[in-house]
Amino acid sequence: MRLSAPGPSTRRRLDAGVLRRACVLGALVAACCLGASPGTLSAQAADGGSASGESGSPAILVNLNTATVAELQRLPGVGPARAEAIVAYRERRPFRRIEELMRIRGIGRKTFRRLRPMLTLASPEGP
Repeated sequence: MRLSAPGPSTRRRLDAGVLRRACVLGALVAACCLGASPGTLSAQAADGGSASGESGSPAILVNLNTATVAELQRLPGVGPARAEAIVAYRERRPFRRIEELMRIRGIGRKTFRRLRPMLTLASPEGP
């Protein structure tokens, strides 16, 4: 049996693994410096989630019935046009269920699944 040095594809896989671990470690260090708890972050990293809160509690929470355009733009994948469309829909008819967000053009199932942990719903304040 002859053993040889690892080839280019093996080196790429090893480099990718090292890079992945370095990114997770960097995210943990950055989040710890910002005040997040290291225990929560290391558990998320072990699950494959990011330190930004994708698999744990969301980093931001936006109320669909009261959010401004600027607040909606803080959501990933929501730019000025989508934020305006959400506000226009809400002015015609307030959201009753979070799933109604998928009625907005450009927000499908995939985008909705990514946004759902960051969304909340409360009745708009009125007379």
